[in-house]
Amino acid sequence: MWVFGWTGESGFSARSTAEQVTAGIDGTGLTAIVTGASCGLGLETTRVLALRGVQVVMAVRNVDAGYEARRSIMDGIPTAKLEVMRLDLSSLASVRNFASEFVSTGLPLNILINNAGIMACPYSLSEDNIELQFATNHLGHFLLTNLLLETMKRTAHASNREGRIVILGSLAHIFTYKGGIRFERLNDESGYFGMSAYGQSKLANILHAKELARRLQEDGVNITGAATSCYLALHPQVKGVTGKHFMDCNLAEPNSLGKDMKLAKKLWEFSLSLIHQART
Repeated sequence: MWVFGWTGESGFSARSTAEQVTAGIDGTGLTAIVTGASCGLGLETTRVLALRGVQVVMAVRNVDAGYEARRSIMDGIPTAKLEVMRLDLSSLASVRNFASEFVSTGLPLNILINNAGIMACPYSLSEDNIELQFATNHLGHFLLTNLLLETMKRTAHASNREGRIVILGSLAHIFTYKGGIRFERLNDESGYFGMSAYGQSKLANILHAKELARRLQEDGVNITGAATSCYLALHPQVKGVTGKHFMDCNLAEPNSLGKDMKLAKKLWEFSLSLIHQART
């Protein structure tokens, strides 16, 4: 049980650091996007990827904080290749602008780490009139991933090296509302509970990874969900592994809702409909 700090089949545990799980791995020539890269897990993920030679685009809501984070990494790793770009995941327009700007750079994309998120906040709606935690934690990443998929596929085929998408889930998915996703009452303020809404968004992350993996089986892009992120982004142990849930660098099982492929497909269609509605 690596959950308690014991070593799992991967050889790593909850006590393993991002540097430890990527020791000896050379990421030179790879390009990654990390959302929420200015603080917390996103910052540490960015630092360790840069340490291993990966060029990282730091996708951040607050650009000033992003540049400060970049400076903090460069102080310790002068050779780090880091770019800062603005991305507000609660805004679908901002997601589109970011994706367009990234594609226009002509950079390859080997790794996408969907890390950013907000947690258990008071009820609020995004500028697209979508419950804020669902909009930020799931829908923004859903659209971002869809907009960057072709770039990832081209990179994978040109380099003959699989692309990796890491979608950060959470054990908190078990705290979601009864039934999993409140499709018909997503924006209903009555009955809103911050932690349940967070759990709903984290369940959505897990289901997104499941359905995306199913759709990409033949396209050279693997989907998984700061040590675990770096492990999944770089480690050869997970080559060819797709659509799986990991905890502390080891395979783990989500609850029954997190394995419900019918629910995953329904969420996919629901997400597309929300994006369409936001444009009309």
